[in-house]
Amino acid sequence: MRYERETRCRKNGRNTRRRWLEDCAAAAAGGIAAVFLFTAMETMGMFPGGDAAVSPVAAEAQAAAGSQTAAAEAQAAAGNQAAAVNPAVTESQAAATNPAALQALPASEIRKLAEYQLEAAGKNNRSGTWQETGVQSRTEKQTVFQTTESDPEHPLIIVDPGHGGTDEGCYADGVLEKDINLEIAKKLREELVESGYRVILTRETDIYMTKEQRAEAANRYGADAFVSIHQNTYEEEEPTGIETWYDGTDPSRDSRRLALLIHEETVKRTGAKERELRGDAGFVVTGWTKMPACLIETGFLSSPEERGKLTQAEYQEKLAEGIAGGIDAFFHPKTMYLTFDDGPSAENTAAVLDVLKARNIKATFFLVGENVRKNPEVAKRIAAEGHTIGIHCNRHDYEQIYQSTASYLEDFNEAYKTVLEVTGVRVTLFRFPGGSINAYNKPVYQDIIKEMTARGFIYFDWNASLEDALKKSEPEELIANARETALGRKHVVMLAHDIVHSTALCLNDLIDQFPEYRMEPLTPEVTPVQFHP
Repeated sequence: MRYERETRCRKNGRNTRRRWLEDCAAAAAGGIAAVFLFTAMETMGMFPGGDAAVSPVAAEAQAAAGSQTAAAEAQAAAGNQAAAVNPAVTESQAAATNPAALQALPASEIRKLAEYQLEAAGKNNRSGTWQETGVQSRTEKQTVFQTTESDPEHPLIIVDPGHGGTDEGCYADGVLEKDINLEIAKKLREELVESGYRVILTRETDIYMTKEQRAEAANRYGADAFVSIHQNTYEEEEPTGIETWYDGTDPSRDSRRLALLIHEETVKRTGAKERELRGDAGFVVTGWTKMPACLIETGFLSSPEERGKLTQAEYQEKLAEGIAGGIDAFFHPKTMYLTFDDGPSAENTAAVLDVLKARNIKATFFLVGENVRKNPEVAKRIAAEGHTIGIHCNRHDYEQIYQSTASYLEDFNEAYKTVLEVTGVRVTLFRFPGGSINAYNKPVYQDIIKEMTARGFIYFDWNASLEDALKKSEPEELIANARETALGRKHVVMLAHDIVHSTALCLNDLIDQFPEYRMEPLTPEVTPVQFHP
């Protein structure tokens, strides 16, 4: 379940606020317990001063604030089985050891904790980012994280199995959220490593870490993305499905796109019910992290049917594949070129430019000369904000333009001069009114192409369209048209018209519908999409 204090205090109808207070007490006392364990291991000659680590994140977190070892100490004192974790204490903590306090722990429990540490220290991270070094004896085995340097070819992903240790998360019929989270996280690591990613799990065993420690560790390692895995629950009804959360207050991190891609891919791979994509995540792990981050709740343990699926390795694999697919689409996007014809328009083009500026997207505008003369300030703004400018025509009169090759060239030249005078841009790209092959230009289009190419100009048609010039349509229809015609192509040149009001209205939502695409402007270096007879 999510890192949310009030929600964590209610699990399947039971009030667990006392457990939350116990967690706080355990975290506060963890440093003291860690010192006891460190000294005990040195006393037995089992810990020669090197810090053994279960995972780099867990080790740092435990060194900074201790962990549930205090809870383990309390359990040991009561005669219960100890639930030990690796304290990975610092030298300064070891120096502060109180021998008298150490005697308070039964020798059998000290040895039990130490043996657990040795077992944990020998476990290797399967991501390939760990290495055993300096192995001279069983007690000296340690794992060391090799590098956190930036590597664009192999992004570093922090995978966070939510909860752990005394913090069980939600639970139902003997199934604990913390266990499901960890199993999915391990499978996700395998998927990502196979695809060439570097991966760190915040925990690899059943240990407690605070949410602050998880976020701070991700920032320290300079991770390229952070994904936290959780399960959901509900007290009265039995809802099912996948919810994904992100912090919508900081669009610069691109967390929404990461969350949306993971959400869509996981729903698609599993066939689970698609619940909400939430941008109001007030969680530390999504808010404190400096990289794109999201939290996915892969199902409801309160639903008997979904709980049964979540415990199955095969279904966990599907969840891992979906999350990995979303991450891969985030780091290896397809390319879409948004292109706008027939402008500029004083009102609608300005609205389009506002959306593009807010989303930090550059597009391509194929301008009409007479509209540039009517709205010169808008044309200047297009150029000033870094968009590509191309020529569409001077006057949108198909019969006149396509009377002959000469009439086309005359119209083009007039538009070219207008754009140059108003914007200062020497245009290289152009688009035929109606496309390079249409009912009006069949007798002349080949000659026009030959002449324009000889003059150094490049024409672009399109392979997807909002179909916003055909009839008056509602924004929802235009978005549906765009999705249907894009067909998942790797490179899409999308046709739209910035003089159409509905196009301006739907543009923000349209961009959201294509999170798997990186939006770029056309340039002379881009391979053109062109119609063929």
